[in-house]
Amino acid sequence: MAGGAVDVREAQVEGLQLGRDEPGAIAARSPLELFWRRIRDDKVALGAAIFILVLIVAAIFAPLIIKLVGTTGPTEQNPKTLDSFGTPTGPSGVHIFGVDQLGRDVFARVLYGARVSLEVAIIATALSVAIGVTVGMIAGYYRGWVDTALSRAIDVLLAFPILLFGIGLASACSLGNGCLGGAIQPGLGVVIFVIAFVNWTYIGRIIRGQMLSLREKEFVDAARSLGASNRRIIFRELLPNLVAPIIVYSTLVIPQNILFEAALSFLGVGIQPPNASWGQMLADATSIFDTAWWYMVFPGSALLLTVLAFNLLGDVLHDALNPRVGK
Repeated sequence: MAGGAVDVREAQVEGLQLGRDEPGAIAARSPLELFWRRIRDDKVALGAAIFILVLIVAAIFAPLIIKLVGTTGPTEQNPKTLDSFGTPTGPSGVHIFGVDQLGRDVFARVLYGARVSLEVAIIATALSVAIGVTVGMIAGYYRGWVDTALSRAIDVLLAFPILLFGIGLASACSLGNGCLGGAIQPGLGVVIFVIAFVNWTYIGRIIRGQMLSLREKEFVDAARSLGASNRRIIFRELLPNLVAPIIVYSTLVIPQNILFEAALSFLGVGIQPPNASWGQMLADATSIFDTAWWYMVFPGSALLLTVLAFNLLGDVLHDALNPRVGK
């Protein structure tokens, strides 16, 4: 019997080795390999990934790019660039995207606006995902009154209108020294706080639903029978099985956060002047669009292409990591 078991085991090993070598055999692939296979076959998604990579590099090296182009900084006003009537001038050899009504270079402001959008999107997404994943795992694993309390808290926060909340908070803190002794003032910090405060509820619900299913699996019972603590089961056994939905949700919520930042800045309660923001640039361009079309077209195009690229990339990542779709 022992010899037969060894023979079977050796045959299984040989079959696995042959499976790796044969071109038509089924082979296990990591999520990164699945994602790369999907994006390699989808030219549109590949173009979106290249655009995002170029945008990140341009945002990081914005000061160097501005020096290479030979234009002025994003906050530097130059009345000489205006025409004789004091109106902005369009694209030229020196200012490739034209200038605004204060003589500031639009190209430089679009680059620095990309910095703000990516910073808000990445930081706010990371905070909301961290909070949502933690709350969702605790609620789904412990269930009972813990699940009830956390679920009702999520329901309350989901009723918050995020734009009105941001407007109210920024307006209340815009007078005097701000709120909480100057700790809260309109700007980047308020935008990140508002987005993270509301958006963690969505990922929290998703993770809670996944945990309710995973906690009933056999490997959880095996870990519990071996004496593993609840903390170890949650973070060492269950969390690795949630990596795929966490990654997919993060890529899909990044463009949403970029639009939230643009909307708050457009309404005047986000990034404050003279700092550059795509939403703020669109708000400033509404009054001069008929004479300075470039001041709305270029930041609007940057916002549109960035959100579209992240959405396309998120869709491909969802298909790659979805076991019912990915191949």
